[in-house]
Amino acid sequence: MGRYLEIFLVSLKLGLTSFGGPTAHLGYFQEEYIQKRRWLDDQRYAEIIAICQFLPGPASSQVGIAIGMLRGGMLGGFLSWFGFTMPSVVVLMLFALFLQHSTFDAEYLIYGLKITAVAVVAHALSQMSSQLTPDKGRKTIAIIAAIFILLYPTAISQIAIIVTAGIIGAFVYKDQKMSSELSFDFGIGKKSAAFAWVLFFGLLILLPLGRDSVNHMFYSMFDTFFRAGSMVFGGGHVVMPMLEREVVPSGWMTEEAFLAGYGMAQAVPGPLFTLASYLGTVISGVSGGLLATVAIFMPSFLLLIGTLPFWGWLRGKSYFSAALIGINSAVVGILLAALYDPVFTSAVKNSLDLALVLIVYVAIAVWKLPVWKIVLGVISVSLLFTFFG
Repeated sequence: MGRYLEIFLVSLKLGLTSFGGPTAHLGYFQEEYIQKRRWLDDQRYAEIIAICQFLPGPASSQVGIAIGMLRGGMLGGFLSWFGFTMPSVVVLMLFALFLQHSTFDAEYLIYGLKITAVAVVAHALSQMSSQLTPDKGRKTIAIIAAIFILLYPTAISQIAIIVTAGIIGAFVYKDQKMSSELSFDFGIGKKSAAFAWVLFFGLLILLPLGRDSVNHMFYSMFDTFFRAGSMVFGGGHVVMPMLEREVVPSGWMTEEAFLAGYGMAQAVPGPLFTLASYLGTVISGVSGGLLATVAIFMPSFLLLIGTLPFWGWLRGKSYFSAALIGINSAVVGILLAALYDPVFTSAVKNSLDLALVLIVYVAIAVWKLPVWKIVLGVISVSLLFTFFG
């Protein structure tokens, strides 16, 4: 029982303090789960990131769920998701109900959180790169991956570079064994995995077919948000325009109402997919918000349950272990590209911004201050500027 409580409380802390979007979340996870708690090592963490890059849905949420499963099986995965996701769900649902006409200006708050996110991601990248790219070959793979992603910033490009890096690794590092202290036991059986795949594809195919005959708002909402969670590669920034095309032309809400939720989703911690919680609440109250939340995250659980049980078996194959060396190097390159765009480019506009990033980075990397305390400090200072600046 103590382990499950720990999983929930740690993920809840991350859900309250992990600002900055999917890439920043990976930095917060690396700080909390690897550097502080030693639940897994950098190598395994990169492998989990690689798995989630292949799957549609919110990558950072899936990484958190997978770590929870590694720590405590399917219940651990659910508790990890619940703690990380619920704070932003609650805030966005309350915003939909009460704050649409608020005059609160979040400019300073968003600015401070973006600056912090740059430092957090840079620190996580430095930690991972030292572990995963120790030689010239792996550093080269990482740099090429970063260049490719910067030139072709699409979800398909991410998958292509991971596959290519895996093929290169399988040939270049075929005689090098991977070492690790932990076993990949996610506590999921193959029967559960098969059932998850059947349920995922069954819902994905059958829900749209029954939409016209059922003709009920909740059924249509579940279909819309389930498809969004099933079909989107690249995380929350990609799902937002897709949801806009679904909910605005259908007449469920106005463009202005959607953009208000879009802006608020950028300012709260946790996964950007919780925009669905806001949208569902606008469409059909609290019950609609809860329904949309369940629908958009359900594919992530089904896909992970269907995929993770086979990871340990694949990892034991020598050719696959060699491929993972290349994949891990590519993950470092992908994070490097993401550090520049969108994390750095959206936050650093002048020398003052860069100076603030360096101050936060020193606080994390040199003075070893906990990231969550830095985030709360940034929020406090931002609110002071908002109300008294």
